[in-house]
Amino acid sequence: MGTDQGFGNQKWWEKALLTGDPMARWMRVVMRRTPSSPRCAMCFAPFAGVGGRVMRVAGFAPSRKNPRWCRRCFEEAPLGGVELEIAVLFADVRGYTSMAERMAPDRVAALMNRFYAAATDVLSKQDAVIDKLAGDQVMALFVPGLATRGPVTQCAEAAELLLRAVGYASDEEAWLPLGVGMDVGRAFVGNVGSGEVKDFTALGDVVNTAARLQGQAKAGQIVLSERLYSHVAERLPDARAVELELKGKEERVAARVVDLQPVAA
Repeated sequence: MGTDQGFGNQKWWEKALLTGDPMARWMRVVMRRTPSSPRCAMCFAPFAGVGGRVMRVAGFAPSRKNPRWCRRCFEEAPLGGVELEIAVLFADVRGYTSMAERMAPDRVAALMNRFYAAATDVLSKQDAVIDKLAGDQVMALFVPGLATRGPVTQCAEAAELLLRAVGYASDEEAWLPLGVGMDVGRAFVGNVGSGEVKDFTALGDVVNTAARLQGQAKAGQIVLSERLYSHVAERLPDARAVELELKGKEERVAARVVDLQPVAA
């Protein structure tokens, strides 16, 4: 990933985020021949075996953004990015403050760690970039070059799978009151910050709208924008049409609501 290959410039970011293939061809060939699997889905750096131990020293350890990719492709990539259309998902624990007041701190920590583990598993398998995993909230980005089956498709699948992971649409009571919001639109995506203090994230109205839609979701609900729904209508035929007043929006926003109800006994 040397600078002679354009690492970190705009063309590099465009290739990485639009096609998921930022590496020079010869480097990907070398990485692919280095044992052992599993390896980074972007640059093919190995994570296991002797090769994996060597590459970790060079910064190619699994990324906290998604363990399917390496730190060099995200956290350690230079500042910069590109504007493109992405899908954004927020999931939030409903009534977290009151729940935390009622429960002992160690029980709250155990419950949230269980949630983080479930969310990481779901989002990683759906090719999401885990932007935030803290407090009572999860934020995930679905980028064209990384989401192998399409950003909107995998975002919608992840939303449903997250609710199922905490017990909705099952014959048992959900173990966590979770609500999900999502939207699709253009955003600036890449590493932002200053010097060594940087983070891979997305900036734009689509991020704010997804967060506001999530704020409207009750436990067991997915609230999605009409523009995202238009891409996944066949998957969610029972979604209810609504118009919502969202903070910061001058006009009401057309959206859809999906309820995941418990399975009848």
